[in-house]
Amino acid sequence: MSFWDGLFRGRAMDFESGSAATNSIELTKRHPTVSLNKQGAATGNLRVNLSWQMRTSDIIGKPKSSGLLRHPLRMFQPDVVQAHTQGVVNVDLDLGCLYETVEGTKGVVQPLGSFFGSLNAPPYVKLSGDDRFGSPSGETIYVNLDHRESIKRLLFFAYIYDQTPAFDRTHAKVTLYPSNGPRIEIDLDERQPQARSCAVFTLENVKGELVVRREVKFVYGFQAELDRLYGWGLQWGRGYKSKVGGV
Repeated sequence: MSFWDGLFRGRAMDFESGSAATNSIELTKRHPTVSLNKQGAATGNLRVNLSWQMRTSDIIGKPKSSGLLRHPLRMFQPDVVQAHTQGVVNVDLDLGCLYETVEGTKGVVQPLGSFFGSLNAPPYVKLSGDDRFGSPSGETIYVNLDHRESIKRLLFFAYIYDQTPAFDRTHAKVTLYPSNGPRIEIDLDERQPQARSCAVFTLENVKGELVVRREVKFVYGFQAELDRLYGWGLQWGRGYKSKVGGV
């Protein structure tokens, strides 16, 4: 058996296992929406996670060729490192959410200004914390879908806080983990070198049905520009993060 026979047989075995495909739904331009109700996932806590990586070739040049003879498949896979690991690259991606309730209350959940929200009271959206030190879990926002009748629409967005724009080099992904059913993945794969913010997806209550829609729209400003794009109508000012430990 030749090397190439072994390569293609290995790929075939990967497809036969099928576990990755059956446990996730990827939202794309061609297939941008999914109904949580139809997935049986419209109750419980919805976990929304932002994580990102950066290719080493974007930081320290092309990867070295050593080890390719022992691991030939590496020639097809560019090396990646965690982009928010200290000492590698200085990128601080934040996850936020604009909300509107059925009663008409509007606001934002985000690290800036310490607007962390609440899970068991309006807006039923809560940020778990601001990840500034590169933990593997990234940043997470929870939505209490047991109060879905109070939620009119949510807009989840990512932005680069007070650093050089790097969405073109940062391979970011937002993953939704419903309480039931497959996870939902959205790649921020449209490279916009100067963009500072990205509207990732909306979650809307459409006549009792919770619909997730992929947006992935990059803007060159911050929350105020996203607000204008989606017609939220909030008043914005310059925000700052509190220093760690309150010093």
